[in-house]
Parts: sequence; C-alpha cells; structure tokens
Amino acid sequence: MKQKVAVIGLGYVGLPLAIAAAECGFEVIGIDINETVIKSLNLGVSSIEDVSNIQLANVLKSRKFTATTSYDELNEIEYFVICVPTPLTDSKSPDLSYLESAAKSISRVLSKGCLVILESTVEPGTTRDLLLPILMDGSGLDSSEFELAFSPERIDPGNSKWSLQNTPKIVSGLTLQAKNRAMEFYSSFVLHLIEANSVEVAEVAKLLENSFRLINISFINEFSEVCERLGVEATEVIKLAASKPYGFMEFYPSLGVGGHCIPVDPLYLTHRANLVGSANKFINLAFEVNDNRPKYFVLKAEKVLKGLNQKKIIVIGVAYKSNTSDTRETPAKSLILQLRQKGAKVFWHDNLVKHWNNEDSTPLGAGFDLAILVTPHNNLDLTPLGDIPMLNTRMSL
Repeated sequence: MKQKVAVIGLGYVGLPLAIAAAECGFEVIGIDINETVIKSLNLGVSSIEDVSNIQLANVLKSRKFTATTSYDELNEIEYFVICVPTPLTDSKSPDLSYLESAAKSISRVLSKGCLVILESTVEPGTTRDLLLPILMDGSGLDSSEFELAFSPERIDPGNSKWSLQNTPKIVSGLTLQAKNRAMEFYSSFVLHLIEANSVEVAEVAKLLENSFRLINISFINEFSEVCERLGVEATEVIKLAASKPYGFMEFYPSLGVGGHCIPVDPLYLTHRANLVGSANKFINLAFEVNDNRPKYFVLKAEKVLKGLNQKKIIVIGVAYKSNTSDTRETPAKSLILQLRQKGAKVFWHDNLVKHWNNEDSTPLGAGFDLAILVTPHNNLDLTPLGDIPMLNTRMSL
C-alpha cells in the first residue's frame, strides 16, 4: 500500500505534483490557504491549465486526492512536500513568510520518520538554516528523527512538451538517507532524477537556471532594438544564428519578463550574493534593460500616433506567456499603466485571462487607434482589427 503524502500549496507547482502522486497510487492531501481554490478542487474544477478536470475527477473518484485548508486533517503522513510561493517584498528582498508559515504548521503534525521536501525556490542556505530549525522547534524532534530534502521545482506552465514527469528533476537532502528517500518518492512519477551533492548546490542551481534566462532574454531585447536601427529583422537574425548546431541557444524579443521564476529568482541570488560580498552586475543590468522595455514601446506608440492623449489602444495578451492564463509579474501591467499616464484610453484583450485587475477582457474589433501585441495565444484571430496599426513587441521592425 502506498504511503500518505501532504502537498502544501496547490498552485502551478503543487497541484500537478499532487495529482501525479495520486495517479501513481499515493494517498494525497493537498493544503492551500485559498478556500475558493480548495472548494473548486473538491468539486472537480481545476485551477490551472496543466491539470485537466478529467484528471482531477479521476483522483477524486478513486479517493486518492482531497484538498483542505486545515492541517488538522494530516495524520499518518510520511511525505510532506512544500510548494508555497516565495515572492519578493516591496523592497525586492526575499519574502519567506509563506514558507515560514507552512513550516510552522507542518511542525505541529510532524512525527518521527517523516520526510519533508522543499520545492519552493529559495536562496542558498534556506533549507538548512531556516527550514530545519523551524521544523525542529515546532515538533520537538531532533534533526535525526526526521528527514529533510530539497528538490527545486521545474514547472513551465502551458508547456505541452516538458511536464513534471519528463523534465529531469534535481534531488538533494541534508543526509544521504533523506536524499535516497526523496529519490525513491519522486521515482514513482518522474522519469529522470539527478542527484545533487548538497542542498546548497541544488538551491543555487535553481537560481542559476532562471538568472541565465533573465540575462539572455534581456540581451535579446536590447539586441532587437539594435536590429531595428540597422533595419534588419531580429527574429530572422536569431533563426539564422540558431542554425549553428552548437554554442548557441535561441531567445526571442518580448515586452519583458514575467511569471514567478525569472523576475524573482535572480533577486534571491543577488540578495545572498550581497550578504557574502559578491557583485552581480549582469543580473542588475538585465533587470534594468527589461524594466525599460514597456517604456520603449510607449515611446514607439507615441511616435506612431503623434501623441497618446485620448487615443484608444488595445493591448493584446496580458498573461506573462502564451497559452496560459498566468498573469504573475506580467510586463503588460507596466505597459498599460505607462500608456494611461500619457492620457491614452487603454483596453486589453486576452481570451484566456478574461478578468484581471478588476477589468474584463475587451473583444477585438474596429474603433481603436492602435493595437499592441504582447502575448499571443494559439488560435488568436486578429482579423477583427482590420487595418488598425499594430506594434508587435516580439519583433524588431
């Protein structure tokens, strides 16, 4: 008989993991502080695109999955997997309040022999220096009486090729036994596991992944502006360069970076780097470049329309990436704000988001002075716009 698993945080990371574990036979209890999400999940309505209602209905029917807001229902749990958000404070420093709260709640129901796995992105040293003491203090257990592991999430919402199951997964532990138990757990539903020598190495590896992406996206965004001045199309240049079978990786122009990972994770690295007296010039410069992208397109819009005051503009796509309704850290927010500050009447259209920032998606049609394409989803039909001029944030010309 499979053991019981508690997954803390049922968002883009936790819910796919919880369903995958339930589908392979584990008895899974999902915990989330959002009562609306919990109610919907127990009714068989998924809150994210990567988990279908059919998948959810199947694990609910088999009684392998249930969702709740209460830790009181956690008993005889062998595996705790923490998938809570780790955002930034207003001052752009790590906000570990969700992690600390989850850890304290887990500690009250933690028993001897349990394995706790952290998947949330953190700065190096967090698993050992923050999470472990909280679990020990709240449970009254010694560190030798339970196991603690770290396995950074690698979820890409809306990616139809790479899922939780086939994306290689890094696994580490404070002890060899913790790592081995975590490997055994994940091997039930993940095809390729990679061992890390320490939790700190795994923590930094996660931060490197998204810092690398931030820097390269920023470079390409700046490069696309150079291409525009040169009168060449950046996307064609990139495709030609990508024909080289080694030493090059494709990145394409955009309005900026969004989602939880790329706008956030590099700042966890710089925060820790500053504490140990190390510079991070590339990361800081990359943020500067990306933060200026919305302003760049506001100026282009102003030039096209010869002024923005009272002009009607439709922004197409407010999700941070194509084919998902995820609006976390979307650069469309800054674009819309800056256009409105210039006096423009700004509307937005997104057939997946539909409702955002207390506003509803506006149907595409005639009557706008300008359209700005930010995030196109599959099957997006632009023909209702007719001959309305358009700025494409994904191309240089």
